[in-house]
Amino acid sequence: MLKKSDIVPIILTGGHAGTTAYAVVQELRERRNVSWDIFWVGSRKAVEGKNMKTLEQRVFPQIGVKFLPLFTGRVQRRFTFWTIPSLLKVPFGFLHAFFYLVKVRPQIVVSFGGFVAAPVVIASWVLGIPVIIHEQTAVAGRTNEITSFFAKRIALARRESLKFFPKDKSFVVGNPISKEFRSGRLKRSLHSPQTLLITGGSRGSVVLNSAVEEILETLLIEFRVIHQTGEYQFEKFVEKKKNLPKHISKNYEVYSLIVPWEWYKFIDKADIVISRAGANVVSELMFIKKPSILVPLSIAYKNEQLENAKLAKNYGIAEIIDEEDLTGKTLLDAVYSIKRDWVSMINKVKNKVSPDTFASRDFVDLIEGMVL
Repeated sequence: MLKKSDIVPIILTGGHAGTTAYAVVQELRERRNVSWDIFWVGSRKAVEGKNMKTLEQRVFPQIGVKFLPLFTGRVQRRFTFWTIPSLLKVPFGFLHAFFYLVKVRPQIVVSFGGFVAAPVVIASWVLGIPVIIHEQTAVAGRTNEITSFFAKRIALARRESLKFFPKDKSFVVGNPISKEFRSGRLKRSLHSPQTLLITGGSRGSVVLNSAVEEILETLLIEFRVIHQTGEYQFEKFVEKKKNLPKHISKNYEVYSLIVPWEWYKFIDKADIVISRAGANVVSELMFIKKPSILVPLSIAYKNEQLENAKLAKNYGIAEIIDEEDLTGKTLLDAVYSIKRDWVSMINKVKNKVSPDTFASRDFVDLIEGMVL
């Protein structure tokens, strides 16, 4: 039986490091009944074949989470030069996961899905270490669906996901939201000038960036634009900012990455958010009721991003542009549509309660219940 004075090692692994996992780390740290020693097992590279660090490698050591890079491969969506080398690394991923688990000896492993989580979850099962999975989407992520057999508990963000997992070990808790978002307040009026936040996720979106590039100068005449490009295209847009006319260049801010503890400040500055439709950003936008334009990733497993976007649209805070319909013109039209309807959108959702209000608490309660 663990005592309050015990230091309990825990391994977190997978994806969603800057959102769900970050919120869970915050909640673990705020608990007083146990002292957690937190490790993150993740990928060293954001993109196969490119020397781009992952968000978790950059930011987790800054908040006292020990980062352990896993040497493993992945099944890629498209065949490239790196597909075969990546597949050949998969067996080494399992051996490396065993090494970390034996070294750290965690009391529990928490998986947030993603290719890097699979060897860690399966190796944990072999070693008899309890595993809890968190599914962020309204459907089921590929890795979570495969590894659910090896998990003792499965925490779900949305009730719609229950049909994909064993009901006897599944619990609906919501998507954990960081304390920065939970302490925020609803904005009831537009900024002056109106501000757009454009983001394709921590790694950026070439498709979204291309549409923005078409209309950037038009947007900057009327809006302040904050653009998180991802590392891959960051220098391109920095150079573009340098070449803009001075009277509009001052309205353009470009970032490669926004760290999790600063993310809320950027969304709070925005009147309209233009984004992919990952489960976590959708949860955050619904939580703070931020009018948004969502462009779901068309190749997402089980069309999960479209399902996430539909939740936000039905909630009343989003318009959806299908990826195949995305152009500079369709994006510009959507921006003006949201601007026109902004006040009415806020009034319709101001009294709604997010399904994720207590998700951080409830999920960590499940974790503690498996250990204490």
